[in-house]
Amino acid sequence: MSSAMESSRRNGDVMQDMNLAEDQIKALEENFMKVSKQPDEATLMLIAAECGLSEEDTAKWFKLRYSKWRTSEGLPAVCGSVKD
Repeated sequence: MSSAMESSRRNGDVMQDMNLAEDQIKALEENFMKVSKQPDEATLMLIAAECGLSEEDTAKWFKLRYSKWRTSEGLPAVCGSVKD
């Protein structure tokens, strides 16, 4: 199994382990697609408040989701790789 597939599978498991409600996931996905894939601290704080999550959990979700998105685009899961 490739490391990209392993990374994607691990990220999906961790995201599922966060036990988010459907409306929280919907709000997070909407912000990810329309606002920013890598929100700054102020934006992250607003998204966390909107979703009723801690800033840490929100940041963790965005990090994992960004990694999953990069993998789906055929890029390494982590930005800054030699393969970019």
